[in-house]
Amino acid sequence: MKIALMDSGIGLLAAAAAVRRLRPDAELVLSSDPGSMPWGPRTPEDITALALDVARAAAAHRPDALIVACNTASVHALPALRAELEPTLPVIGTVPAIKPAAAGGGSVAIWATPATTGSPYQRGLIGDFGGTADVTEVPCPGLADALEHGDEAAIDRAVAAAAALTPSDVRAVVLGCTHYELVAARIRDAVQRPGRPPLALHGSAGAVAAQALRRIGADPAPTAEPSAGLTVLQAGRPAALPQAALTYTEGRMLAAAAVPAR
Repeated sequence: MKIALMDSGIGLLAAAAAVRRLRPDAELVLSSDPGSMPWGPRTPEDITALALDVARAAAAHRPDALIVACNTASVHALPALRAELEPTLPVIGTVPAIKPAAAGGGSVAIWATPATTGSPYQRGLIGDFGGTADVTEVPCPGLADALEHGDEAAIDRAVAAAAALTPSDVRAVVLGCTHYELVAARIRDAVQRPGRPPLALHGSAGAVAAQALRRIGADPAPTAEPSAGLTVLQAGRPAALPQAALTYTEGRMLAAAAVPAR
């Protein structure tokens, strides 16, 4: 089994780690183009062109499924990716987990990039799945870029700034950018208020990993013998995991489990 994941940068690490937890025997292909970041401020046409290039590089390795582990690419490029690659290659997009977060009502915050915050796409998801929850959109300028470069001081500043914009009575936070899942614990610590019930964080990595297995008719097998390879592509060329990836638990997990790709 071979699962490919694509993103502009290392935001795909959380979903890749989720796939590896479900199927440690799955070979992984991680395709990105960090030199073109950030994608958010670009036009939809530019994002689609970049996403197609990154996806084609992954598809050349003949995976069984492709996870679009990027909210921005899923918003703008998913139809084009599916039109070109399916049905030969199932393509699984990433959607912010607004529906499960809002199911309990109360105060819910969506942390997302400035380009996504307030967008018609996100407002549409809130309208469709927000239910009775009081949803606050929280822009997180600079956070994805700081995470991409493993800049600890910049991460702390961006998280603190977003936490200051988050309602004090918030019950759940939706992590609306795949990069943010890499520091979920730090976000929880920044937002959790003394005396309040434990904060619920809702990411997308586990859901998209499970959906990828469903699309190819595979069951989770977390105790399978780890025997898979790890192929890393940047702008279509073989590369090593970026040094910044090793800043995060998910990156270290993938690096430690890697064996030469077949």
